Amino acid sequence: MIKLYNSLTREKQSFEPIDPSHVRVYACGPTVYDFAHIGNARMAVVFDLWACVLRTVYPRVTYVSNITDIEDKILDAARKSGDAINVITEKYARIYNEDMASLGVSVPDIQPKATEHIQEMIELMQRLIARGHAYEAEGHVLFNVPSDPSYGVLSGRSRDEQIAGARVDVAPYKKDPADFVLWKPSTGDQPGWDSPFGFGRPGWHIECSAMAEKHLGLPFDIHGGGADLKFPHHENEIAQSACAHDFEDRPEQFAKYWVHNGFVTVDGEKMSKSLGNFLLAHNLLKNHKGEVLRLTLLGAHYRQPLDWSAQAVQQAQKQLDTFYTHLHRLADVQAEDAGVPESILEALYDDLNTPLALSRIHTLVKETVSPALLKGQLQAIGQLMGILQEDPAAWLGYGQSADADVKQIEALIAQRQEAKKAKDYARADAIRKQLDDMGIALEDTPQGAKWRVKN
Repeated sequence: MIKLYNSLTREKQSFEPIDPSHVRVYACGPTVYDFAHIGNARMAVVFDLWACVLRTVYPRVTYVSNITDIEDKILDAARKSGDAINVITEKYARIYNEDMASLGVSVPDIQPKATEHIQEMIELMQRLIARGHAYEAEGHVLFNVPSDPSYGVLSGRSRDEQIAGARVDVAPYKKDPADFVLWKPSTGDQPGWDSPFGFGRPGWHIECSAMAEKHLGLPFDIHGGGADLKFPHHENEIAQSACAHDFEDRPEQFAKYWVHNGFVTVDGEKMSKSLGNFLLAHNLLKNHKGEVLRLTLLGAHYRQPLDWSAQAVQQAQKQLDTFYTHLHRLADVQAEDAGVPESILEALYDDLNTPLALSRIHTLVKETVSPALLKGQLQAIGQLMGILQEDPAAWLGYGQSADADVKQIEALIAQRQEAKKAKDYARADAIRKQLDDMGIALEDTPQGAKWRVKN
């Protein structure tokens, strides 16, 4: 039985799908106007793993994660760069998917774009207006927060906290300070669409409500994203979708479970461009292997804050080196057709407890099991968790060198072997040190000396 922490009920619950033959999941994706930061990457990795874990139990899982390609930040980026909006969004959507693929993240089953769902958004707004939950004002359409008695059900915020947390604009055309925009007028060179409310563009919150309903139907099983989206974005989604379908007092009729991953800090501080610690996944991939970054993101429980540091990355590298070393030693072993061990699944089924799963992998490799079984288990674990997908010898650097001539390395190893035969151990040690200074690690085996590039 899979258990997960439901942000809506604020408790860990057994996962009971609406339809066990088809589990439906939605996670809020990126706004594509710049490179994704490591916090965006954490969401992508976490929900990618959630989808994989759900698929070990249920025959069909549809995972939807959107692309926001119309939003004021995108307009600002277009003005600053001079590029057309679609040029910017297509560029950064492509880079996002490429960078996430490097982190072992599969493209979602459905990756809808906001601009392709304008009609669905308009229809949703019309339903809200007809039911008295939204109104038109000076070319805008706004959701009237006081019309929804259940508003705040997800975040648990008081009315004053709602207004402060949403950083609302106190505009004269608003009926209430907390009301939020569903549609806004477009002028000049701003992009827009014709609508019953005038030429304009959607607000951010209405986009996910419309896309989730179109591609998953209502209600669906799991909705989620980063903890920063809980309020106001996810709160507003619930209000829009619930009120449009007359289930204001039953928010679970939009999404049954809500899942949120924790924030990412950097060396104990909030990530901020002004502090110079705003880490982009694209840049981190230039210096680290994707699996190392993925495991760093999975090193803490997904609901807890994750503090990104050089030490955390090094720890992930060390763990992967250990696992790959075991696979390398089993290179000549025919793997047994083994599944993921029950102990690992139990950890992942318990609210995606990746730290416990990783500790149990370390226990597994220390246990006395047949080499064929261990290899099969490690391969199955890697397939599920999105790690151990590279050739072990290549990962560990055996027979490879980026900075030194392979022939030179092998010649030095041969000289060392001759020195050992002649019992000239001082010479042999000197050659080992020379290789070590070159970044080459030696391993003496019954089959002879093997070398690899040190990580």
